[in-house]
Amino acid sequence: MRLLATAVCIFSLSTVFAQGKSPLVFEKATALRYGATITPASTKAQLAVIAGEEMEGRETGTRGQERAAAYILSQFRAAGLQPGANGQWEQHYPLYRDSLETGIITAGDRTFHFGTDFYANVQETPNATLDAGVVFAGYGIVTPERNDYKGLDVKGKIVMVREGVPAGMPREKANPSEKAAVAAFRGATALLVISRSANRFRLLDQEYLRKTDIYKKRDTSSRPGIYYITPVMAGAIMGRDSVQAERGLLPVAAPQALQVRFEKKDLTLRPSNVLGYLEGTDKKDELVFITAHYDHLGIVNGKINYGADDDGSGTTAVIEMAKAFGKAAREGRRPRRSIVFMTVSGEEKGLLGSDYYTSNPIYPLAKTVVDLNIDMIGRIDPEHEQDTNYIYIIGDDKISSALRPLSEQVNNTFTRFKLDYKFNDPNDPHQFYYRSDHYNFARHGVPVIFYFNGTHADYHQPTDTVEKINYDLLARRAQLVFYTAWQIAMTDTKL
Repeated sequence: MRLLATAVCIFSLSTVFAQGKSPLVFEKATALRYGATITPASTKAQLAVIAGEEMEGRETGTRGQERAAAYILSQFRAAGLQPGANGQWEQHYPLYRDSLETGIITAGDRTFHFGTDFYANVQETPNATLDAGVVFAGYGIVTPERNDYKGLDVKGKIVMVREGVPAGMPREKANPSEKAAVAAFRGATALLVISRSANRFRLLDQEYLRKTDIYKKRDTSSRPGIYYITPVMAGAIMGRDSVQAERGLLPVAAPQALQVRFEKKDLTLRPSNVLGYLEGTDKKDELVFITAHYDHLGIVNGKINYGADDDGSGTTAVIEMAKAFGKAAREGRRPRRSIVFMTVSGEEKGLLGSDYYTSNPIYPLAKTVVDLNIDMIGRIDPEHEQDTNYIYIIGDDKISSALRPLSEQVNNTFTRFKLDYKFNDPNDPHQFYYRSDHYNFARHGVPVIFYFNGTHADYHQPTDTVEKINYDLLARRAQLVFYTAWQIAMTDTKL
């Protein structure tokens, strides 16, 4: 059905353009009346709150993000929208963050410490309390030509291996995860990798090493932990010196058992996407999505990263469009298709909020006509300092060939920007198409447009602040998205 509907839409719009007629389905004066409610002053007032000090940089999973969500839903409610998440304003989703409470390894009277003598990836390494013997297994490699486990019984033991591979062996066999899988298959409870680089971790921020970033849950229960140990530590465990350990001149078994304590505190977070819903009329079962991410980087090294442009500007635009569409609906100009205004969190952590939504959609993706995604529309990039009347358009021709002509006609009629397609090139080295939340909709076959002003010197810096925003441009760029959304919401045929 989607292919048929898309084909009909493409044929219909192509015919209209070929005949030289405007495909606009609403009076220009009506559109201008509601679009004009999006002003430099109103966007400035919104952004002053969203990118204000109280929001603490809006990092996903923090109180700043929760405050921003509360503010956004209050604005959606004031605009006359309905809660868009099954009767609620927020779609919560689980994320996780770990911190290492205890990380020590003991051999006899020697105790070795995490971050000084050894290192392990806190996210990937499971909690462990072990008391077991240690078996040295060379490089820990098993192939048809080589078996470093020949004659070794490692079941219930801790395996120690050298890093890397011997001469003539494919480099992929050096992968510690593969070595851990080989050890696990033979019943090992942990893997110690002798690494010259393990010394370097003592030079890094120890608090940083002991905490993970936010992540989606992964099952690590079936894998032994991988611990990268210094040659000095390896030698001490096996009763040899560090030079012998580095060269692999070690006995098969350690003279005493090893005790491992690796204990983490697991924190479950419940960030949210905020959804406001405006019901349509005769085509209300079809959805137009207008999205932006409201999260940013939070507080880094004691400094607030305000994220005024990234993506306070997009969040502001979504709120202002919600107000404009809400006003139109109250005055009898309700759109034919329903509109979902969604601000997502987790974008800066890897598009996590939009990934959760598209994996757990509240509205059928097959009925979602388009996602108009706004990420950074309040600034000017270095390439356009001499001609600021521009906006980058990304992704408009990836799913539907009807979307670009519609977008261009709306722009020519109302805002008359130079639509810059530079970053829409599949060979774009920045790969921006894959780096904002529209991509998760596109992965599911939903047509998208990504509106973007490009990067600048303040991108992902504490200096991305409200006083550097060009509010005239922000308002006009938001108006372009508004007019485009209205046209799509009103037209007869699906994209």
